[in-house]
Amino acid sequence: MKNNRRRFLTHAGAAFGAGTLGAGALGMSSMERVSAREPNASNQRFVFIRKSNGVRPKELTLPSFSEEQKKQDHAKQPIRVDLTNQQLPSWMGRLESHKESLAVLQGLSCKMSENGHWSYSSVMGAFKSGRNSLSGIKRATIDFELAKLSPSPFGHVELSLTGNYSSFRKGIVPGYSAPGPHQRNYCYADPQTAFDELFKSVANPDAVTSDEAMLAFLQAEEAHKARVLSGYEKLKISNHVDSIESIQARNRKVEKMSGAISEYLPEIDSVHLNGGVNATTPEKQKAMTDVLVSALITGLTNVVTYTIDELSTPIKGLPGNEGDHISLHELGHNGGYSGVSADKIREKVRMGHMEQVATIVERLKETPEGNGNMFDNTVVMYFPENGEGHHSHGTEAPFLILAGQNCKLDIAGQYIRLPYHATPGHKTIGNWYTTLLNAYGNPIPHYGDLDLEMSRKKLDQTGAITEFLV
Repeated sequence: MKNNRRRFLTHAGAAFGAGTLGAGALGMSSMERVSAREPNASNQRFVFIRKSNGVRPKELTLPSFSEEQKKQDHAKQPIRVDLTNQQLPSWMGRLESHKESLAVLQGLSCKMSENGHWSYSSVMGAFKSGRNSLSGIKRATIDFELAKLSPSPFGHVELSLTGNYSSFRKGIVPGYSAPGPHQRNYCYADPQTAFDELFKSVANPDAVTSDEAMLAFLQAEEAHKARVLSGYEKLKISNHVDSIESIQARNRKVEKMSGAISEYLPEIDSVHLNGGVNATTPEKQKAMTDVLVSALITGLTNVVTYTIDELSTPIKGLPGNEGDHISLHELGHNGGYSGVSADKIREKVRMGHMEQVATIVERLKETPEGNGNMFDNTVVMYFPENGEGHHSHGTEAPFLILAGQNCKLDIAGQYIRLPYHATPGHKTIGNWYTTLLNAYGNPIPHYGDLDLEMSRKKLDQTGAITEFLV
């Protein structure tokens, strides 16, 4: 049974009142706001899909490589191969029909971010964060920088399916992206909350009015606190007040979009009520993907960051292991379930992720825009938040990238391995993010921190990956 699309759960006031606005709403500060727009070819979209437990480079190697290509790839030597006549690894099977848009990118490193079990905000900002602390956030993360180049009412939307090993988080919670130094974004932790917050102007217009009253009250309270604080603490409160003002302005603009939004509302199954405590992991992933796609199609946002899992995410209802409550952390230590090996379960987890990636691509391809479709102007990136393994060192950070026809990068339809870490020609995630920014309108010389070993060896490591630029 489906929820009534117009139903709205009035939980947001309680969530903000409990203090999540201070942690989360900072993501609204300093972002440009624009009025509603119809889809058109000038809009560029970016989707970042973060996964835990690493992606081991051998898992992306193409099984149809020639013997010579296998040797080069195994030795981590540079290689660039057209995917047209290549076979993808079995877990990427859902992407087979999208090979012309797919890039398998190997050889990037991420040693300048946090490695090991978690990266927190650092992998999106190419800096060392020192665990999950505000003081460690050095700059706006790459998703926020790209959102500035492609403005929308929400600017940036963050979703996450994370938890505490036994249950999923729910509501509005601190996220992993950052709008600026010492600031943490908020994110929607369950599909129903994401639906309620993003589509409230249609789901229940009265909720927008009530939010305005609540936010006005909070603004007055925080403005008072700002007058009696100083220094760094005052800066944080000032950002908080700016966030409230941005939310108020955004709500007014989104309200005007209600007609266009109503055409593309996702349908959220009743299993997701109350945070979806009884929903399986595949059910949650499917519902969150539906929300993500609708947010893009309606123009509420052009940039989404989706933590599809992290080590504490409970895996429930996995096909073939439906009765198991699987710990991703245990899988990383080679623990299997119900006679199924850890490697096989990890593969099934990735296959579930590919189902969501393919769904995003296909739904956008089905939606007309300009002389083509919405995927033509979209880049979807799937990558490990912590590098090449469960206990990562950051020497490799594989990316799967699906890019539409109007992508401003020359990567689609290729398997690309770059020179290995700390060797001439090697590229870091900082180089990759610089490439994205340069290609889409920000001429920054280099984004992110430098790699210490590359610096010691006096190897060039700044700027974009020029061979990727059109």
